[in-house]
Amino acid sequence: MSHHKSDGPSGHVTLDPDRKHDPHETRFGKFLQAAIQLKASDLIMKTDQPPKLRVRGSLKPLDTPPISMEEFLSITKHILTEEQIEDLHKFGSVDFAYDYDKHNRFRVNLFQARGKLSVAARLITSHIRKFDELYLPPIMEDIALQPNGIVLLCGVTGSGKSTTIAAMLDLTNEKKPVHIVTIEDPIEYIFEDKKATINQREIGIDCLDFKIALRALVRENPDVVLVGEMRDNETFHAALHAAETGHLVYGTIHASSTTQCFSRIYGLFEADEVDGVRRILAYQMRAFVYQKLLPTLHENIHRIPAIEILINNAVVRKQILESREGEIREYLRAIEAKQQGMIDFNDHLVELVEKEYVHIRIAEEVSPNVEDFRMQMRKRAGNTSTPVAKR
Repeated sequence: MSHHKSDGPSGHVTLDPDRKHDPHETRFGKFLQAAIQLKASDLIMKTDQPPKLRVRGSLKPLDTPPISMEEFLSITKHILTEEQIEDLHKFGSVDFAYDYDKHNRFRVNLFQARGKLSVAARLITSHIRKFDELYLPPIMEDIALQPNGIVLLCGVTGSGKSTTIAAMLDLTNEKKPVHIVTIEDPIEYIFEDKKATINQREIGIDCLDFKIALRALVRENPDVVLVGEMRDNETFHAALHAAETGHLVYGTIHASSTTQCFSRIYGLFEADEVDGVRRILAYQMRAFVYQKLLPTLHENIHRIPAIEILINNAVVRKQILESREGEIREYLRAIEAKQQGMIDFNDHLVELVEKEYVHIRIAEEVSPNVEDFRMQMRKRAGNTSTPVAKR
């Protein structure tokens, strides 16, 4: 087995576990093993300090002696090829992926800081949680099994979008004999083929950059595609094209609600392009899902998603085509929309508070319309004097 690296200054490599470069020949292998055993998300190593694991968001030191400069250099020389060591000197850092076993993979960044070596290793696992484990509404399963179109997950970084998409893709994997291709930066979950065939491409390791991967996408004959973040109009054009040609396309976008997605998307394009994009979107959009992770009142549930779901139907399509996206928010709250599985964010917050998953103060802090939230809480309680948290 041999190492391979992409061209260009990224210094990305894939580390194969051959004897010469096997991390288990050093203490580094023990640290990786500890990360898996303790269910850590990350391993952080810094010269002259004990390594630390990030467990449930907090960094905790391992009970082991610090890593001296000499030991760090020895580990580096052992696990890297000469070419990678050159990259480290030239660029100040080197990225590589290490497949620990068939269920666990590490994405490692080895870098210099103030002349000393450090490592940040992210654990990527094949443990993909189901919808009920993630407390996602059942309508998400219907959205995941659409034959084609665009499904966008929106929210800020760290809102659980990737975890939700992984659950949706894995449901397809269990139910449909299709070809799924993902373009990821970085890979966050390892999929194992069930009914579907899945090919995961990591930017910088499997392909040079995002644009090249997008151009190659259609030639890879996928049925379902994950194109990652809608960061520019080229990505969104590619997503629209894939949807128009019969593919189901997943993407993510930074937006603070499902209805804000429209302005975010149109903002990627020149003014004279927007109408064309709007027409395609009106027919190719399947669902926009906004989510935000909230702390819970339960010890055994770390965080729970508050969700908003906008599903395309005849009413939504007409509002998009007539440039009346601003009216969709009102429709989202209508009985008809709710009967079709749509969920307004405030409505879901009320439900989470009622079911005692989330404290009312937390719900008020994240509510886009606090007065409406309070009014709904009073209505549900059937008592206008129901106490609410002071702001």
